[in-house]
Amino acid sequence: MREIEFIIDSRSGGKKIRDYLRGFGVSSSLLTALKKCENGILLNGKHARSVDVLRDGDTLIISVPESGEPPKKNPDLPVKIAYEDEDVLVLEKPAFMPVHESKNHRGDTLANAAACHLDGGSFRAVFRLDRDTSGLVLIAKNELAASKLAGKVQKDYYAVCKGVLEGDGTVDAPVGRLTDSIIKRGVTDSGERAVTHYSALKSYGDRTLVRLRLETGRTHQIRVHFSHIGHPLLGDTLYGEKSDEIDRQALHCKTLYFTHPVTGENITVDCDFPADFKMLLRE
Repeated sequence: MREIEFIIDSRSGGKKIRDYLRGFGVSSSLLTALKKCENGILLNGKHARSVDVLRDGDTLIISVPESGEPPKKNPDLPVKIAYEDEDVLVLEKPAFMPVHESKNHRGDTLANAAACHLDGGSFRAVFRLDRDTSGLVLIAKNELAASKLAGKVQKDYYAVCKGVLEGDGTVDAPVGRLTDSIIKRGVTDSGERAVTHYSALKSYGDRTLVRLRLETGRTHQIRVHFSHIGHPLLGDTLYGEKSDEIDRQALHCKTLYFTHPVTGENITVDCDFPADFKMLLRE
């Protein structure tokens, strides 16, 4: 259970507890849970109701309860911690590891690795990466953090695509499921709007290292867009072709930027390229 303390100043004096907490980002469902939890809301060390009025100098403490079933722990998985505090956890997901458990993957996912650091809490990935994409994944350690971070994390992806690209560009093309496949997506008029911004960083012969930022988050968006413009990612057998140099799509989530859900601090987390990705960047 995560305890969060607030010192009330003159700007918040006169507000009801529920209004103060909702303004901080506490959802209506979490507020309900706090009211039902013993000592869920304490004002100056005593039980308080959500309709009680705050005053300048008050100390308000909420105890965010755990919910949901935690995944099984697997401490033997090769996953590095890139950042961790009381509210968030950032892990470096290796390629070929799914984020969530499924029928065919039990005990070998990022959720199972994260469970070792969640103190029995639920696994709340703020976003997901494809199984074969490597890089950083942000995990919220409690419901409050999950709610405040949803849709508010900026990610820098890096990819190696076929062909030579120069400068900056944007691909704005709708992405949707293709009718003849349950997995494959494509640029289609019936799809949802998808926008990918890219910067070509350096060419290595017949390939280019690019940095990417997504304005939208459609399934396989980067892979579909780069195939669409004639520069499929190296090793992407679904939207391009097999590579003798890398046995997956050359796509890596390298940097995260987010505002901490409790402290309000601007956080940047970065990681290195994995070995198979680095091999593609040789002169």
